[in-house]
Amino acid sequence: MTRTTLHEGWRLRADGGPAPDVLAGRDIPAQVPGSTHLDLMAAGLIPDPYLDSNEASLTWMHRVDWQYTTAFQTSAPGVDERVELVFDGIDTIATIALNGVVLGRTANMHRGYRFDVRDCLREGHNELTVTLAAALTYAEQAESQLGWRQRAYPHPYNAIRKMACSFGWDWGPDLQTAGIWKPVRLERWDTARLAQVRPLVTVDADGTGRVDVHLDVERAADRDYIAVVTVDGREERTAVSGNAAHVTVLVPDARLWWPVGYGEQPLYELTVTLLADAEPVDTDRRRIGFRTVAVDTEPDGTGTPFVFVVNGTRVFAKGANWIPDDHLLTRVTPERLARRIDQAVGANMNMLRIWGGGIYETDDFYAACDERGVLVWQDFPFACAFYAEEEPLRSEVEAEARENITRLVARPSLVLWNGNNENLPAYTDWEGWQEALDGRSWGLGYYTELLPALVTALDPTRPYAPGSPYSPGDLPPNDALYGTRHEWDVWNMLDYTHYRDHIPRFCAEFGFQGPPTWATLTRWIRDQPLTPTSPAFLLHQKAGDGNGKLDRGLAPHLPVPDDFEQWHWATQLNQARAVAFGVEHFRSWWPYTAGALVWQLNDCWPVTSWAAVDSDERPKPLYYALKHAFAPRLLTVQPRHGRPTLVAVNDHDQPWTGTVRAARQTLTGDLLATVEMPLDVAPRSVALLDLTDDLLTPVDPRSEVLTVAAGGIRVHHQFAEDRDLAYDPTPFTAEVTRVTGGYQVEVRATSYVRDLALLADKVAPDAVVDDMLVSLLAGETHTFTVRSAASLADSSALRHPRVLRSANAAARAEERPDKD
Repeated sequence: MTRTTLHEGWRLRADGGPAPDVLAGRDIPAQVPGSTHLDLMAAGLIPDPYLDSNEASLTWMHRVDWQYTTAFQTSAPGVDERVELVFDGIDTIATIALNGVVLGRTANMHRGYRFDVRDCLREGHNELTVTLAAALTYAEQAESQLGWRQRAYPHPYNAIRKMACSFGWDWGPDLQTAGIWKPVRLERWDTARLAQVRPLVTVDADGTGRVDVHLDVERAADRDYIAVVTVDGREERTAVSGNAAHVTVLVPDARLWWPVGYGEQPLYELTVTLLADAEPVDTDRRRIGFRTVAVDTEPDGTGTPFVFVVNGTRVFAKGANWIPDDHLLTRVTPERLARRIDQAVGANMNMLRIWGGGIYETDDFYAACDERGVLVWQDFPFACAFYAEEEPLRSEVEAEARENITRLVARPSLVLWNGNNENLPAYTDWEGWQEALDGRSWGLGYYTELLPALVTALDPTRPYAPGSPYSPGDLPPNDALYGTRHEWDVWNMLDYTHYRDHIPRFCAEFGFQGPPTWATLTRWIRDQPLTPTSPAFLLHQKAGDGNGKLDRGLAPHLPVPDDFEQWHWATQLNQARAVAFGVEHFRSWWPYTAGALVWQLNDCWPVTSWAAVDSDERPKPLYYALKHAFAPRLLTVQPRHGRPTLVAVNDHDQPWTGTVRAARQTLTGDLLATVEMPLDVAPRSVALLDLTDDLLTPVDPRSEVLTVAAGGIRVHHQFAEDRDLAYDPTPFTAEVTRVTGGYQVEVRATSYVRDLALLADKVAPDAVVDDMLVSLLAGETHTFTVRSAASLADSSALRHPRVLRSANAAARAEERPDKD
C-alpha cells in the first residue's frame, strides 16, 4: 500500500455566481487543506472577515461557485493494481473530475469519499478538478424538494450536511465556508488493504483488558491473508475469511485510564497488520486506553439521574461545551487544540461536550483529550432545527454516522454519543414549531432509531442518549427532575440568582455573556468611538438583544456604566459571577446533581459571547471564576432549610478534614463574630455545616462581610449586592517588580477588596496573569504573577486603576479619582 498526499500546486478560481470583477478569469494559489476565504485573504483579494464590519461585506461569497485544480505526476495503474482517490473531507457540495472524467459528487462535510480512478489515471501528467457549488443555493434547493422545516436561524442549514454554525449562530459569523478542508491523497495497492479497523476496548470483571478488533479487508488479489494484532507486546493473529476478520487480544491486569483528577491516563499502542504470504501489505496504528463507562439513568424515586460512571466510579462532570475553535477550520492546528484543552484542565474541568451545531472533531482533538484525561461527550451534528428523514439526507446521515462511530470507537476519552442538541424540546416546547411541521418528518427517527441502532451495532462499549436535553418517556425533555437539562431562562429572562430555582439531575448547558478581553476586542474592532452600540461592536454581538440582556443582568448587582471601558469590565465581571453562581449551586447538590457543563469554553472569532476563552486564546475573567468554582475542594454558602448554610464539596479520593474558621467583620477589618468548627467530608462527597446566628446576622449589611476558610480554601459571603455595599473605591496599594519571564504585582488591601483582577493584556498583548478574581480582607496581601516577553517602559502600568480592577471600583466608579 502506498499513500501519496496531493496537497501541492492547487489553484482556485471563481466558477459562477456574483463574484467581483477582480476575480473574473483569475486563478490564485490555494492551500489544501484549506478554504476559499483563506486563499482569497492570502492573495489580498478580500479583507479579514473577522475585522471590523468585513463579515457583512463578504456576503457575496454565499452565492459563488468555486473550482480547485491541481496537476500531479504518477504512473499508470498496473494490470492488477487498485488506485483510489481519497478525500477525508470536502466542504461541501462538490463535483470531482480527474483528467476530464467525472468521478462523483459529494454533499456532506462530515464524511470522507473514495473514488476508483484506475480507468482514468494516466502515465505522467494528471489533472484533478474539484468544483464546489454554493452551499446556500444547494440547501435552498434541497429544502424546496424535502419541504420547509423550522430552524433557529434564517438559512436552511438543516437541509444540508454541513457545519450548521457555518451559516451563522448567536455567537458566530455567517461566512458559509467552502473548500477541501481535510487531506486528499492517492492510494495504490495490488494485494489488499485494511478497509476498516474497529477496535472495541473493554475491561473484564477480573481486570483483564480486552481488545476485540473487527476489521474489513478490500482485496485486489486472491491471496491468503493473515490479520495480526499486537497490544503491549501481546500478539494474536487469525486468517482473514472472505473480507472480514475478528481478533481478540487480552491484556491481564490492564492499567486503567481515568478522567483527570481520578487517576492516570495510561495509553497502549495497538497495531493491526495485514499480511499476505507473511509480508505486511497494510498497517493501522493507534493508541487505546482501558476503561469502562456507563451512564446511570435508573429511576431513583425522585426522578431519573444522569451520572457518568467510569471504571465503576461515579463522576461529577465538571466542564464546558465546545464549538469549533476557529470558524475557518483549517487554521486550527494540533498545537492550538492542545493549548485549549490544557486551558480546560487548568480550569479544573474533566469533560468537554462537542456541540451538535459544529463538527465531529479532528483526531488531534480526541488524542489531546485521551492524553489529558478529559472526557468527551460527542453530539451527532444536529442542532436547533428539524431535519428531514427522507432521501437524499437520510443516506448521508447514516454514512457519516457509520464513518465517525468507527473512526472514534477506540478513544478512551469518548464517553457518550448524543443524538442532537435541543431538537427534542424544539418539538415539544418551542412555540409554533410542531404545528408548522404539518406532519412532515423532523428527525425523531434519527435520534430514537437510526443512530442508537448504529451505536449498538458499531460501538456497544459506550452509552447513547437521544438528545440534550432529554427526559425519558413522554416527559418534557427539559424537566429538571429527569436526565439532562439546559438552563436558558437565566440569561434570556431572569437574573442569575434564579439558577437556584431548579436542581437539575445534570445541567448540560447554561451560561452568561461577556465581551472578549480588551486586547482581543481592540485588535479586531476599531470603531471610533468604541461603544456598545458602535457598528462593528454590534456586528460582533450576535445574540438577540444581547446588549440589553447584558445591561439588565448587570443592573441588580452593579451600576451600568456610561463609560465603555468601565462597561467592558463590569459586564465581564458579571459574566464571571453569574456562571460561577450556577456552578456552585449545581456542585452543592452532588450526588443528586451529577454534572455542570458551561456554555461555552471557547470562541470561533472575536465576539461578545458566553465563552471563557476568547478567539485570540486569552482567558476572560470567567475562566478564572470557573477555575475557582470547579476546584477539587470548594466552600460555598448556599440556602438550605431557609437559611444560609456552608457547603463543603470534596472532589478528592481522600477525606477533607480539619478546622473551619468563620468570621464576620467590617469591611475595614474589625472582627464582630468568630466561630471554629470541625470539618470532615468523605471522599467525592458533599457536607453541610450550620452557620451560627451571630455569623449570619449583620449589624450593618452594607459594611460587613462573612468569610469562611478551611485548608487554604475560602469563601466570602456578602450581606448585600455590590451596588449597595459601602465599599472603599480605592481599597488597596500595589507594587510592581520585574522577575524572570514577566512581572509580579503585590497588592496590599487597606479595606475589603472583592474580586481583584489584573487585566494584564491591556498593558502587553502577550501578558497572562496566573489568577484573577481574588478577594482580600483588610491587611491581607496577594501577589499576582504576570508572564510576558514584553519589557515595559513603565511597569507601573500594571497597577493603573483601569488594569488592576475590582468589584469595588465597578460598584463605586463615580467615586474614583481616575474616572474619565
